[in-house]
Amino acid sequence: MRRAAVATAATALAVSLAACGSAKESGDKAEASKSDKKGPITVGLLLPENQTARYEKFDKPLIEKKVSELTDGTGKVVYANAKQDATLQNQQADTMVTNKVDVLVVDAVDSKAIASSVKKAKEAGIPVVAYDRLAEGPIDAYTSFDNEEVGRVQGKALLEALGSTAKSGQIVMMNGAVTDPNAALFKKGAHSELDGKVNIGKEYDTKEWKPENANANMEGAISALGKDKIIGVYSANDSMAGGIITALKGAGFSKLPPVTGQDAELAGVQRIVTGEQFMSVYKSYPQEAAVAAEMAVALAKGEKLDSIAKATVDSPTTKGVPSVLVPVVSLTKDNINDTVIKEGIYTAGEICTAKYKAGCDAIGLK
Repeated sequence: MRRAAVATAATALAVSLAACGSAKESGDKAEASKSDKKGPITVGLLLPENQTARYEKFDKPLIEKKVSELTDGTGKVVYANAKQDATLQNQQADTMVTNKVDVLVVDAVDSKAIASSVKKAKEAGIPVVAYDRLAEGPIDAYTSFDNEEVGRVQGKALLEALGSTAKSGQIVMMNGAVTDPNAALFKKGAHSELDGKVNIGKEYDTKEWKPENANANMEGAISALGKDKIIGVYSANDSMAGGIITALKGAGFSKLPPVTGQDAELAGVQRIVTGEQFMSVYKSYPQEAAVAAEMAVALAKGEKLDSIAKATVDSPTTKGVPSVLVPVVSLTKDNINDTVIKEGIYTAGEICTAKYKAGCDAIGLK
């Protein structure tokens, strides 16, 4: 069975923009204010939206479980989901600061908009872990995936699917939301692989990552380019891939062109099983969540992160943020067993419902 290569986690992400603060200095202040921490730890967890399945199904319960393990069952997580509303997320963060949580873990809806709340937290002596997206403001730590590598993995997979036909038509690029700093990194990585090797007919930045917006964009691309000219679609994630594939089917494609994805959502994995979607990017949420919980508990106790984070990143506002980047894997029908099933994300039974049984049988997934 062909297995996709795992990207190295040691890659140091650097955003080469001017910095206005020092993570070390702010971290030292947080340590000083937390060094006498007594009693149970309260972690404030702020996640960005609930349209993508991962946040409620994986991130939240995984972080809750790890915090409990690290605190012998005494620590608790206070949770809020912003439902893709940056203003609401700032209000949620400010409420947690007012309620004096010991540490915040923030996956920002809008990396710039959250900066004011991050600043309020730090002024109150509450350290902040930027989770999955590099939030601006005086954050103390950051964990995510190598997001440029995600785009490179997607671009390579699309080229592999197109093979010798790569320049025989045009591809459509469906990037993520401009408010998400990760979307820019996915796009950059994908372009580094695709530019010069394919013809990009249409490219979109998809508002709020919503599948319905991706669907509308794809309908526009089909109308503008003609369905006989589209040979592949770069989709930045699985939810949008679902909207894209619906548009392709609605346009009457006799054979669907290869479509990429990301997040290994159950619906995306099932589309891979049937061949409707070519690939997704599997990101080990258990690893990312565990690192975030370790960082949060350590910071709440006033401990340094030296044993957890071996690298640093620079955000547009803060230099030298301790960071951990988790590897990613190209998920195709060839390695479903070795990724999402092996790590317990899904069982074969969850994937191979009656509708998908024939596809599962064809690739030996049981």
